[in-house]
Amino acid sequence: MNVDELLAEARSGLERVTPVQSRAAFDAGAILIDIRPSEQRSRDGEIPGAHVIARNVLEWRLDPCGDHRDPAVAHADRQMIVFCDAGYASSLAAATLRQLGLDATDMIGGFQAWREDGLPVTEAGGGSAGEQSPD
Repeated sequence: MNVDELLAEARSGLERVTPVQSRAAFDAGAILIDIRPSEQRSRDGEIPGAHVIARNVLEWRLDPCGDHRDPAVAHADRQMIVFCDAGYASSLAAATLRQLGLDATDMIGGFQAWREDGLPVTEAGGGSAGEQSPD
């Protein structure tokens, strides 16, 4: 299997959402999860209200039964929408979260599509809630 096949397999189990759909879901209570590295967030800005969780600890922070869960976001009863910069890594991450039994999906086109759709963005250097560091 190559990476394109892996991505296609991951996406086959997701009901991916557009940025506009992501915003509506967020407004209705879904959790937005930004897995972009700090360099991209510093360069491009952030989505207000999104939780920043480093990709390398994502599953640990979101596992509702895990010892390293983040109680602010580890909710089995809420939809989680993961996004990266362009919507590739987030598909793989969301598929893994679904394997944990979570209602997870990802945003088509990622942060770049969100910004292109004119949705709210905290400009680069505008501050954020901060990235959660690994243990």
